[in-house]
Amino acid sequence: MKVAVVGTGYVGLVVGACLAETGNDVICADVDERKIKDLQQGRIPIYEPGLEPLVVGNQAAGRLSFTTDVGAAVEASYVVIIAVGTPPDEDGAADLQHVLRVAEVIGEHMNGPKIVVTKSTVPVGTAEKVRRTIAARTNERLHVCSSPEFLKEGAAIDDFMKPDRVVVGADSKEAEDVLRELHSPFIRTGNPLIFMDTTSAELTKYAANAMLATRISFMNQVAELCERVGADITLIRSGIGSDTRIGSSFLFPGPGYGGSCFPKDVKALMRTADELDVRLDIMEAVEAVNARQKQKLRVNLQQLLGEELAGRTIAVWGLAFKAKTDDVRESPAVELIEDLLARGARVKAHDPKALHSAQRIFGDRITYAEKMYEALPEADALVIVTEWLEYRNPDFQKMRELLKQPIIVDGRNLYEPSRMRELGFVYRSIGRRPVG
Repeated sequence: MKVAVVGTGYVGLVVGACLAETGNDVICADVDERKIKDLQQGRIPIYEPGLEPLVVGNQAAGRLSFTTDVGAAVEASYVVIIAVGTPPDEDGAADLQHVLRVAEVIGEHMNGPKIVVTKSTVPVGTAEKVRRTIAARTNERLHVCSSPEFLKEGAAIDDFMKPDRVVVGADSKEAEDVLRELHSPFIRTGNPLIFMDTTSAELTKYAANAMLATRISFMNQVAELCERVGADITLIRSGIGSDTRIGSSFLFPGPGYGGSCFPKDVKALMRTADELDVRLDIMEAVEAVNARQKQKLRVNLQQLLGEELAGRTIAVWGLAFKAKTDDVRESPAVELIEDLLARGARVKAHDPKALHSAQRIFGDRITYAEKMYEALPEADALVIVTEWLEYRNPDFQKMRELLKQPIIVDGRNLYEPSRMRELGFVYRSIGRRPVG
């Protein structure tokens, strides 16, 4: 099948590469000339496990190409997937200017029947706006569908190739048949391909992310209660996660959720509800809890070092909002570091993949460590923000020797408190008894 994917960001690049891998002829289009030039030369602008060989291999096979000519990509394709960004406006609403600009280009280049699919995370009613925008510029037969992505950064290839489910909002039997054929390689094991109306599909994406964000904020509040009563959140997670009605996913306490999806989507859902005079009290609480939780590591640090942080040197392990990605958007580490710098502290930071992304934010205001232990010398404390595997079993003796003080504030509960006590560390984690 001939497919155009407009937008070569995180979602567009993964979608295009995976569709090419299953035999489709895919053109990925973007107006960013530098990004397209890099992609044409096999340079991938983001870090995502498994993505680079998929892109390079399908380019070599002739199934995947990149262009800045969006109109030409539309003309060459039967299915056109919109995967451009929808950043939040100041009021939290999703900004649809890029989506609707793509719709205008599609309308201007309709040289035959097309199936247009919004893959971007968009508010309820966007498919209809896209339809009207395109239809105002063409008399060709048009189908506009919604198929939201459910890709986890760090596991996006597996999520697309072996999805839990595929949700498609289709506007006709013809579009449904085409999209069933397009997705058939990915649902061979029996996971559902769920068809619905476009409005329900659009809301499904927001509802899914809002539910996951709710679980995170809920566990962070329970963790705070654990600290007050002397309970252990790790044991509680095991106790409630074994209930099949609840499950164990997204029940880890931490420094708050971040990334490109949860913060933006929670705000957009609340904004949509507000416009319709619907009060989402739960989501208001979820967002408020998350904002407080992002202060947790700094508060723990001040409890150990004192309120005055000016002149202190703080080592930070982990800058990405989660492991297996270089994405620092809305990362708890970014907020923590900005707070530390504002209080006069010096910061030495390490991340296996996100140093370059962080440099675009902090410039020369912090010190970047290429290796994890290089962040520790002369540091008054270490703060762990991201759960990278290489942080899980470090050389604790080396850490004690390098740190000015054996203080660790662990935002991911990577270590056992009893062991940290035996090793002589002052150790603070989330929702567990303090050590030292």
